[in-house]
Amino acid sequence: MRLSELLAALPAITARAGDADPEITLITADSRQAAPGALFVAARGGTVDGHRFIPEALARGAAAVVGEALPSPLPPGPSTFVQVPHSREALAWLAAAWHGFPARRLVMIGVTGTDGKTTTATLIHSILTAAGLKAGLISTVGAVIGDEVLDTGFHVTTPDAPDLQGYLARMAAAGFTHGVLEVTSHGLHQHRATACEFDVAVVTNITHEHLDYHKTYADYRAAKARLFQSLTTAARKPGVPKTGVLNADDSSFPYLASLRTEKTLSYSLKPGASFTAHDIRFEPDGVGFTAAGPGVEFPVTTPLVGAFNVSNCLAAIAATVGALGVPPEAARRGIAALTGVPGRMERIDLGQPFTAIVDFAHTPNALRRALETARAMMASAERSLNAPAKPARVIAVFGSAGLRDVEKRRLMAETSAELADLTVLTAEDPRTERLDDILEMMAFGARGKGGVEGETFFRVPDRGEALRLACRLARPGDIVLVCGKGHEQSMCFGVTEHAWDDRTALRAALAELLGVPGPEMPRLPTAAN
Repeated sequence: MRLSELLAALPAITARAGDADPEITLITADSRQAAPGALFVAARGGTVDGHRFIPEALARGAAAVVGEALPSPLPPGPSTFVQVPHSREALAWLAAAWHGFPARRLVMIGVTGTDGKTTTATLIHSILTAAGLKAGLISTVGAVIGDEVLDTGFHVTTPDAPDLQGYLARMAAAGFTHGVLEVTSHGLHQHRATACEFDVAVVTNITHEHLDYHKTYADYRAAKARLFQSLTTAARKPGVPKTGVLNADDSSFPYLASLRTEKTLSYSLKPGASFTAHDIRFEPDGVGFTAAGPGVEFPVTTPLVGAFNVSNCLAAIAATVGALGVPPEAARRGIAALTGVPGRMERIDLGQPFTAIVDFAHTPNALRRALETARAMMASAERSLNAPAKPARVIAVFGSAGLRDVEKRRLMAETSAELADLTVLTAEDPRTERLDDILEMMAFGARGKGGVEGETFFRVPDRGEALRLACRLARPGDIVLVCGKGHEQSMCFGVTEHAWDDRTALRAALAELLGVPGPEMPRLPTAAN
């Protein structure tokens, strides 16, 4: 593709040096990937400024450079230099143009929020599939394109713009009609989701998270709002109104409702919203309710547990039935068909006399909802004929990541001290921070809510040993709830990712306890020799 064709996609160009219009062979923001004919985009990151690597990209044969600041003086040679207001925004539009603007050939649904994004996006995908539509999904768990599931990388929710546009191009080329994308605040702020041309924007909730990056809740909320603001400028598709789907039960509702979209739908567990639920029935193996919306009312059953999943189901119904006109029967079948999402309240059963669950909850709000759901499950079991001889307990195991929002360490420990009977504090991606310091901050929070170390809460730096302890402490009827990692496949110590899967590790701990065959416990740097 000619450089001029690509540059035509940019929303703004500040300056240009060089009149050449070379044939571009690839677009990259990594100077190490530059090659003859490459278009190198110099982007600023949190710790690295890509402008430093312009000479390396040129030495490798880059034919053109796009950046926020042009080299001065300009290096000699045939390369063309283009200055733009924002390199990452430019990268997204260039990637979209390179792939022929695939989002314009798809009905695009974006799901943002602090908690529940993956489940809600997956529910939407399941409903669209049940309706007979060809839909792709890009979420924290991976990219789903037909029968193919692609890994999108470590600790990644929204892939970088070139990868994301590549996934969308594969969907469009395969004849897909719809794309569902889980979108983070980072992905919105860093323009990873720019040029995705959304038609439906959905929010689950906006609570305390990522303040290490956004600094204030207002800035965090504003980053989420970019998804809804993008509806006003995205390419229009015939018969698809630009629709915002808002959670009327969340504190973000008044702010997001003030943003103008062509159509706005709301959902709530209480009357008064566009889509609501009544006759809600909580059972140990799922939830049943009646969904009601404009001109529709139908029964819903889901194997997903907890009140928060009723809310997630309503969000998915509003996005599909309400925004896209999907038949209610398809919504009912799609929700019932989704038996679970990897690492979201996922049960691990090796025949132990207690319940073991892995969940991704890594924010104070998500941990609270997971613990409340565990207590509701336990109460339901106690009402049955299988009630244990001793009162059942909830045993929570979790940590808090290094180089991330410091305040949530205390908040999460306080939440567990209030709602769990026993708490085991352990490692969760400490990165370059001292794990002992992180655990002390969490212990401080537990003590502040009356926790007694050695009695109601424990500090176990090695996550494998923490799982072993929780399983040893568990009595028949108890619930062991392991939170924070969910589906993730690694844990970061220093700058190294070590293989780790909570589900594998919990199976290993259970197998050791029961004396049955099972996987070997993964080893982390904290493991004893």
